[in-house]
Amino acid sequence: MSEPTYEAARAELRDIVAKLEAGGQSLEESLALWERGEALADICQRWLDDASTRLETAIAEHDAEQ
Repeated sequence: MSEPTYEAARAELRDIVAKLEAGGQSLEESLALWERGEALADICQRWLDDASTRLETAIAEHDAEQ
């Protein structure tokens, strides 16, 4: 399975947080949601880190041209 886009991962993470806050799941279901949420948070962080690196590179290239 391919990694979701940042937007898709963030949306799914938001849904998971809402489910956990609402409660009503068994302990096993809550743990599975938590684990999926952690994985999605990692995916989002990778997207943000990559975007930051790309931006820093573009700024450095622009500054070098000046």
